[in-house]
Amino acid sequence: MIDFTNTKVAFGMKTNADLKQSRLLFTSLKSARVVGMLKNITLAALAIRLPIKGIVKATVFRQFCGGETIEECQRQIDRLAKGKVGAILDYSVEGKAEESDFDRTMQTTIETMEFAVANDDVPLSVFKPTGLGSIGIYEKVSLGDPLNETEKVAWAHTKSRYSKIFAKANELGVPVMVDAEESWIQPAVDELVIHYMKKYNGEHALVYNTAQLYRHDRLQQLKDVLALAQKEGFIYGVKIVRGAYMEKERERAAKKGYEDPIQPNKAATDSDYNAAVDLILNNLDHMAVVFGTHNEQSIQLAAEKMAALGIPPSDPRVLVAQLFGMSDHISFNAAAYGMNVAKYLPFGPVKDVLPYLFRRAEENTSVEGQTGRELSLIQEEVKRRKQA
Repeated sequence: MIDFTNTKVAFGMKTNADLKQSRLLFTSLKSARVVGMLKNITLAALAIRLPIKGIVKATVFRQFCGGETIEECQRQIDRLAKGKVGAILDYSVEGKAEESDFDRTMQTTIETMEFAVANDDVPLSVFKPTGLGSIGIYEKVSLGDPLNETEKVAWAHTKSRYSKIFAKANELGVPVMVDAEESWIQPAVDELVIHYMKKYNGEHALVYNTAQLYRHDRLQQLKDVLALAQKEGFIYGVKIVRGAYMEKERERAAKKGYEDPIQPNKAATDSDYNAAVDLILNNLDHMAVVFGTHNEQSIQLAAEKMAALGIPPSDPRVLVAQLFGMSDHISFNAAAYGMNVAKYLPFGPVKDVLPYLFRRAEENTSVEGQTGRELSLIQEEVKRRKQA
């Protein structure tokens, strides 16, 4: 099946200098203490306006982001395309809370769709729900709590942004994914996204939701929405991921005294993820999927299941996705096998994407084996090139 050990394919887009920089970066990310120290130094330097943007942009930003603007991303899009891997432009500005910021995210998302129309290497667009509206209002809507008059106006604006994005997606024929959020605001997101699936996903998937399988209720939710899609005649577009926010979710559940929404262990998450792979591939007449994972076994399982069902690796209803700067051995080897593959390519002003970059750094430190796996493969490729 897929050979994930082929480092020549995995790092074909990287120069020797790129590999050396990646090796240095992932060596640094092995230490949670170093990551924490670098985060604190960066934030402190920005607070007193030290000119460190160039350093950040040349190191961690370069590893995990495509550029500060859509146009700057073109270089990385072209490099990915050489390995038959697409790019999903992800405006990764976080932590904004003003209506003008939400409008800017909406407009930038639309610009990524317009860019995709003229670029075959950009298969779809994406946005984060909290980029379009207030976390607090999402939470109140999810709980069914009444909104005051100001909140009603703000919520109407949020729904209008969704409407404009999906209408433009339909006009341009560019699919768009909606990222997942924390469990306590996800119900409002699900309701909105499913509404637009019913409206636009009649013949093919234009609108995609996201299911985080580290939640113990998401496999059943997948089954429920599939049943709804079969009953009402629409295509259920979904990206499945294992998930984020685990520590935050558990702390909040304990503090507020409700059931922990997170799986009891990683094995349970893996089991539900793989069950979701099986469920989706057996129901592609009513579903389209993005397998968002850095887990080799899950991609191999998907490839084997597709082969067993007689589904070509390049079936347009199936896409594999990883984050830019990580798991190139999965992305490029799956693409070489013939699967549709794309990288999430974050972009935005350096200072505004720092929360995203810190999360990537902390994730590589905390996920067991992640950094070690990246490092060992980079070192193998460096060795192979020296011997070539």
